[in-house]
Amino acid sequence: MGSDMPITTDLILIRHGETDWNRELRFQGHIDVPLNDMGHEQARRLGLRLAGEPVQQIVSSDLLRAQQTATPAARQLGLEFLTSVGLREQHFGVVEGMRADEIREAHPRAWEDWLEFREDHAMPEGESARQFHARIIGALGRIATEYEGQHLLVVTHGGVLDMVWRTARGLGLNGPRQSEIPNAGFNRIRIADAAQPDRIEVVEWADTRHLADLPPQPTYDQSRHLKNR
Repeated sequence: MGSDMPITTDLILIRHGETDWNRELRFQGHIDVPLNDMGHEQARRLGLRLAGEPVQQIVSSDLLRAQQTATPAARQLGLEFLTSVGLREQHFGVVEGMRADEIREAHPRAWEDWLEFREDHAMPEGESARQFHARIIGALGRIATEYEGQHLLVVTHGGVLDMVWRTARGLGLNGPRQSEIPNAGFNRIRIADAAQPDRIEVVEWADTRHLADLPPQPTYDQSRHLKNR
């Protein structure tokens, strides 16, 4: 038998800790927002949770909130971390930094279009779900190729995890989010073949045992806008 069988790569995926803009339900996108005090506590607990995990490499989105979340884990694991622009959140163009009510007032047509949750719609000067998905799967493919067969910690953003969940479950890119994606939650996935990074297996998802006694997280429920239209 040959030796070119695909090699499995295991990834622990983490959404960054809480920011003030998460609490205010603002569209953060590519704006460099730092963690708030709660986010730093979430990151600290995440670092402790990762003790004993056989992580060999850490890769983080280059945005500050992700790097700050990765730092305690890196210290706990005794590793440096690399950063990747490809792991950034979806780009929301001119509406970044705004709340839903502000977008509805300043860009009513763009807001109405966004509520359709279509894969090829983008906010003005922003990134569509299709473009975003291609970027994220490409970034994961590069990571899985470079670190094939290893155990990785990847610190990124809520929208990124949404793209991973949809891909793993064979869901389309249309419609609101269909999975729970808490700040600093623990998610484990497996990529069976670096050449096919869209073949993702979810092993564990949205585990927040390490955050159990903290106050409830701010939750932006995309589907509620559909009910209120």
